Amino acid sequence: MTLPLRPELKGLSPYGAPQEEVAARLNVNENPYSPPPAVVDAIANAVHKAARGLNRYPDRDFMALRVDLARYLGAESHVDFLEPHNIWAANGSNEVMLHLHQAFGGPGRITLTFSPTYSMYPEYARDTLTEYLSLPRREDFHLDIDLSVAAIREHKPTLVIVASPNNPSGTALALDDVKALAAACAEVPGGSVLVVDEAYAEFRRRGVPSAASLLPETPHLVVTRTMSKAFGLAGGRLGYLAASREVVNALTVVRLPYHLSSITQAAARAALAHHLELQAQVDEIRAERDDTVDWLRAQGYTVPETDANFAYFGPLKDRDAVFRGLLDRGVLIRVVGPEGWMRVTIGTAREMAMFRNALLEVTS
Repeated sequence: MTLPLRPELKGLSPYGAPQEEVAARLNVNENPYSPPPAVVDAIANAVHKAARGLNRYPDRDFMALRVDLARYLGAESHVDFLEPHNIWAANGSNEVMLHLHQAFGGPGRITLTFSPTYSMYPEYARDTLTEYLSLPRREDFHLDIDLSVAAIREHKPTLVIVASPNNPSGTALALDDVKALAAACAEVPGGSVLVVDEAYAEFRRRGVPSAASLLPETPHLVVTRTMSKAFGLAGGRLGYLAASREVVNALTVVRLPYHLSSITQAAARAALAHHLELQAQVDEIRAERDDTVDWLRAQGYTVPETDANFAYFGPLKDRDAVFRGLLDRGVLIRVVGPEGWMRVTIGTAREMAMFRNALLEVTS
């Protein structure tokens, strides 16, 4: 059968990291800790209550959830000026990013990012017929701000996306750098939206601010977050953003009707009510991350400073062979980015011990 598939989709494979049943699954930046029993019960009770009304459509504007998200983000990042109309949510931050592209991308428009970075960014652009332009980062994986600003002025993108902490390197963006990028975006004729992707923000080192603190003075800034990582709710599929009322209003136009189910809203609100219990292990993950970075450097690897729940290390002469060797020993990590580099998610102390022992065996 001949299908009228879009030409640019021919021969492509769907996005997805390997899913293997192994003793240490350290490849997709999940939180290694399951929700505590009390939180599981709270989520189950909330879902049970919501299920009684599944004959009705959900609140399409999910106002109660937006109130809770604004309250949480205000407390977590000290941005107590946020109101529900500054918040948007969807089924994971991937759908949030797609909404942004549907609203501000499209034919004849450009999304600008800086590589290596999250590998889904070009797919959002592809799916919305937006031109995708990615420029290289410095050798230390930080942005060259002068070159980045020059690129915005030259290419006039309608969307600029910068992950902070960056995936896969873990490097965070200084507020002064966000301000410089935002100022350049403000000069683009017709407008340009700066998106700071803070999926891993809760793992940042103490004293590292969120770009959300700049929202009042930067109406074209968007800060995206997720409940998949620090909350340990990757299976819950809830991502969100903070932005100006104007940005949020634009996203309401492109979303599908009733895109957040009653079940999703109930589960997310129950989790937000117990965020302290869900995030109790964040400090433990940070400590394990810092120990892992120190150990990798002691083995001679280069490891960028990381504010995420993973570490990026290299160079390796044959990273594919290392990947296979680790997998044979029950440890799954990620081959991503420039040749010779790999990323390991921070797991439990037991999982990280398995990783260290396996890496020594494979590379000895």
